[in-house]
Amino acid sequence: MTYQRLVSSDFLKVCSIRTAALYRYWEARKRGSNLPSRADIDPAEMKPWLPGLVLVDVSELSSERRITYRVVGTAVCMHRGFDPTGRPVQEGLYGKVRDEVLENYRIAIEERSIVFDYDPTPSRSGCAREIGTLFLPLSGDGKRVDKILIYQDIEPILAAELNAVLPGLGEWQGPRKRAPIAG
Repeated sequence: MTYQRLVSSDFLKVCSIRTAALYRYWEARKRGSNLPSRADIDPAEMKPWLPGLVLVDVSELSSERRITYRVVGTAVCMHRGFDPTGRPVQEGLYGKVRDEVLENYRIAIEERSIVFDYDPTPSRSGCAREIGTLFLPLSGDGKRVDKILIYQDIEPILAAELNAVLPGLGEWQGPRKRAPIAG
């Protein structure tokens, strides 16, 4: 299977409304052609996205790049089955293809580009799946990416899907609607 990644606003054709709204928020915070900084993002305005948000710090120590989880939303922690806060990304990342996930970070940092990854990854519990991850680079000096704001849109698995994998346990009464897709 080919890894699915978009590095332009074309991702708006396939992402959820929540993801599109965060992208538009980030886009509105840009300073001309420069990336927004962490200071341009108001935490009070992040409430709709908090459970799925991740903020990573990017630092260049001599010739080594260090990417560390600074803040990780509750839905992301539940999806992974652990809280990676404070850990290097290489230790705490979660995805089907490790090298491809790390490539998302490289693109966001080196190319100063958004990255939308829509390779659906099931949660460790099997009761939810990631339906898209958006990487939004931030720059305090307008030149170097020093943080990445990441949004993982996570949804519960549909009842019919759970019943198909859990035969004999009766009807699962969980959520029955998918997140709306942005157009």
